[in-house]
Amino acid sequence: MEYLELFFNAFLGTVQWTWKSICFEVPWTRNYFWGLIAISLVVWCLEMVFPWRKQQSIFRKDFFLDGFYMFFNFFIFSMFISGVYKIITKIAVDEFQITPNAIALVDLSSFSPVVQLVLFFVVLDFVQWLTHIILHRFPVFWKFHKVHHSVKEMGFAAHLRYHWMENILYKPFKVIALMVLGGFEPEQAFIVHFMAISIGHLNHANIKLNYGPLKYVFNNPVMHLYHHAQTIPEGFKSGVNFAISLSLWDYIFKTNYVPNPDKNLTLGYQGDDHMPASFFGQLFYGFKKGD
Repeated sequence: MEYLELFFNAFLGTVQWTWKSICFEVPWTRNYFWGLIAISLVVWCLEMVFPWRKQQSIFRKDFFLDGFYMFFNFFIFSMFISGVYKIITKIAVDEFQITPNAIALVDLSSFSPVVQLVLFFVVLDFVQWLTHIILHRFPVFWKFHKVHHSVKEMGFAAHLRYHWMENILYKPFKVIALMVLGGFEPEQAFIVHFMAISIGHLNHANIKLNYGPLKYVFNNPVMHLYHHAQTIPEGFKSGVNFAISLSLWDYIFKTNYVPNPDKNLTLGYQGDDHMPASFFGQLFYGFKKGD
């Protein structure tokens, strides 16, 4: 009963917070609902004004499907999974004495706000880059990640088209990253959140942008297009350009591949014609034998 109560309290709390966000009753710095919409509209406008693939429709293939994924993964799914995370956290603390600073290597609170943000951003991004590689290299995880790679035309909303199991896979690694940082999350972490959403939207957008010399630091639409190419370049096992926000990990670990940009690359993966076209079909994709 205690766990059930914990689950419902977390669920209702997330629902109430989301509703308050919609009604502008939370600080703008924590209003992830309207923040997501604002960033999406800005990047979508850039796609319309500066389209790289000019033949691509403004309402590209699966535009509305990907738009639904954005709100499902960020808000609807979060309502249900928040209670599960609360229960897991309680069990970890009560039964196994695993506290936020159990494996702390750095105490962020001792640094200036700017250094806190940079370390927080860099560590979390590296963990996500590593998780992304795991999604590609292990068949059991790749089955779920196929949903994201079934995108056939790139656009900003493709950023958040991913199977709900990815939320579950990424979360433990993010928690470990926070534990390494002493369980400390900077007060200004919303900056990292909105920055990551903006970079992710741009990476999937229909615009030609590589940031010049900064392409060796930040992921970009040109680089990420090759990550979604159906054909993996010779010499690479399971893909290229795994960067989330920072491209430097790919350059450091030699998983980068950016030849002369080809905007008409065939996207997807071998056998993507078996991917269900509907959201509900994709919702359970990956659990069936042979997916």
